[in-house]
Amino acid sequence: MVAQFKVFKKAAPNSKLTLYLGRRDFVDHVSSVDPVDGVVVIDPEYMRDRKVYGQLICSFRYGREEDEVMGISFQKDLFLSSQQIYPCKSNSSDDVTKMQERLIKKLGANAFPFTFQMPPNAPPSVTIQPGNEDEGKPCGVEYSIKIFVGENEEDRSHKRSTVLLNIRRIQFAPSRQGRQPCTVVRKDFMLSPGDLELEATLDKQLYYHGDKIAVNICIRNHSNKTVKKIKAAVQQSTDICLFSGGQYRCTVASVETQEGCPVNPGSALQKVLYLTPSLSSNKERRGVALDGHLKNIHTNLASTTLLSNPDNRDMFGMIISYTAKIKLYLGAMGGELTAELPFVLMHPKPDLRRMMRSDSQAQVEAFRSDTMTASKDYE
Repeated sequence: MVAQFKVFKKAAPNSKLTLYLGRRDFVDHVSSVDPVDGVVVIDPEYMRDRKVYGQLICSFRYGREEDEVMGISFQKDLFLSSQQIYPCKSNSSDDVTKMQERLIKKLGANAFPFTFQMPPNAPPSVTIQPGNEDEGKPCGVEYSIKIFVGENEEDRSHKRSTVLLNIRRIQFAPSRQGRQPCTVVRKDFMLSPGDLELEATLDKQLYYHGDKIAVNICIRNHSNKTVKKIKAAVQQSTDICLFSGGQYRCTVASVETQEGCPVNPGSALQKVLYLTPSLSSNKERRGVALDGHLKNIHTNLASTTLLSNPDNRDMFGMIISYTAKIKLYLGAMGGELTAELPFVLMHPKPDLRRMMRSDSQAQVEAFRSDTMTASKDYE
């Protein structure tokens, strides 16, 4: 039986350059990042004395495209890596990956490999969900590979001889659970004796997308106030590192209950509330952060951003975090009591060991060559 592996292909509008990638998702392991490797097939008759360059680009859009007036742009592009692919400056093939070896063997002598190294401190791919009335590209962080014909790396490329294909930088959940989130908060009252105590605990620290979150609540009322209602919610925080104080919070799951209430003075209540944050219940909500979006690939709520150094937030992009927020309502005179518990929401790490035999066949997914600048396809 002949094994198959998937290959992504996109050609320039003039068909003189064709890009091949073995994957479009590249894993950020926090301490290191997978290299971006691929192969470019050229038309030697067209190239002659021309050169082919490749670039790895990180684009950060922090404002709506339709609001760009008078030359103001709400997008910043960072060129992470650049390389001359043809003519190849080095004859060494030591750094060629197995996927590149197989593609070169199948595509022939006009196939040339390239490898870009992503910096470890660059952010994961994130897309901010637009509103129904919004047009143009959504806000967020996206990565793309650009292959073009030019005289030098800074030469302005022509659309007919340029290939542009989006990729994603993603993170997966760590293999071990962290410390179980737990907190105790108390509230004193100026003109009343005693206090109100709220103890909140999550059943674990790390959740996968689609998991149900169990919030364990214990209320001890040593005051003369009455707890009339309980609310629990999951809040998604998006920290925009480009701006000082640029943080946006959005509730992505909530539950409100009066069961077990009122909690009268001198009494206690122990209760478990369940929350399931998901994109399906937030599809119409503008501003929700999603994992980086690629065409024909379903997405979900953005995963928690893992940082090698949490104190170093001077990144070019967005940092995503989640908290479970529990609020007790005491009525007009009593006010509220709130507790927050941070947790991690991510995808489990898949089995990345994909063995490709020498007789494997490439299942090619091709992209239209005329959509290089199309904003609605997000290719």
